[in-house]
Amino acid sequence: MKKNLRNILALSLGLMTTVAFAQDWNADSRTRIDMSGDNDKMVTSQRATVGATWGGSDWGIHVSSDVNTTLGSALTNNVSAVIYEAYASTDLMGYASMTAGRQALNYGSGALISSNDWASRRSTWDGFTFGLNLDMADVTVGYASSNDYSAAEMGIDDADVTEAQGNMHVNVAGEFSGWNVNVLYMTETASDDAATGLDISGEISGASVSASMNTDFAGAEMRVLGLGYAVNDDMGINVSQTVYGEDNGDFSMSGTNMNGSWDATGNLGYQSAGSEVLAYGLTYNMSGISLGATMYNVTNDNAGTDTDATEISLGYSLNDNAGLGLSMIDDNDVKYMWLTLNIGL
Repeated sequence: MKKNLRNILALSLGLMTTVAFAQDWNADSRTRIDMSGDNDKMVTSQRATVGATWGGSDWGIHVSSDVNTTLGSALTNNVSAVIYEAYASTDLMGYASMTAGRQALNYGSGALISSNDWASRRSTWDGFTFGLNLDMADVTVGYASSNDYSAAEMGIDDADVTEAQGNMHVNVAGEFSGWNVNVLYMTETASDDAATGLDISGEISGASVSASMNTDFAGAEMRVLGLGYAVNDDMGINVSQTVYGEDNGDFSMSGTNMNGSWDATGNLGYQSAGSEVLAYGLTYNMSGISLGATMYNVTNDNAGTDTDATEISLGYSLNDNAGLGLSMIDDNDVKYMWLTLNIGL
């Protein structure tokens, strides 16, 4: 415990010095309470993030840190602090930009590459990315190795960090004839396997429509179709269908926003091969307050399963730079509540 506290104090001092001279800084606090069972399980996990950015017209440096605590379980008094992001970026004579270091990468729907913002130890990538300045589309080319951390990295023991294989990736995003399109292609450097993702969204007759088609490294497929409609300026309804292919096993990509379930990702997560997920949602916004409710139905004829889950959210905008959020999940015996606070200047 003394060693962890010493590391946290040293890291905090460095960040305080950084923030004092930074041109921009942000803070994010997320608290999760596990109330599973008969509401007699009250395990609280807290993650606080502080980040700072400074630079000039053609260069920049960003550093941020996560501090995690867990209360109400065998991990009581477990505290850990880690560097979340640390990267530098620069302009390359106006033709491209380069970013090198530890980065949180998010492309398209996030089904293939995303930072998993709800996890206690979020996913990051060590490497470099090039952003090409093209008029027709935003093109990003990069090589990076993902940081795959086990639960032991949260201070439970001294297990070493395990790193996944690096990969090359190309992401193309742009607007074409009123439709937003994102195409992602990524390969594992140690194999010939490739993962692909295609996301399309737009508007038809006042309704928003979207489609996401993804294939993982093993060839498993996941397809998502979404439809949203604004009833008025304050209220909206949405429905989506997610279908997982039956061939090549379960769809899975490590470290993404969907790699896991409510406890690890804050959402339903990937489902088994042959599953179908129907989601129905309602949102309402009024005077800085946002309300939302989503019902999920998961079926798998091959496995003979049929389950339901409910998600309720409440948000409040404190001002232009800060917001407060509350989410509650009820998925059979799994019950979670999240409290979030975001501040940025």
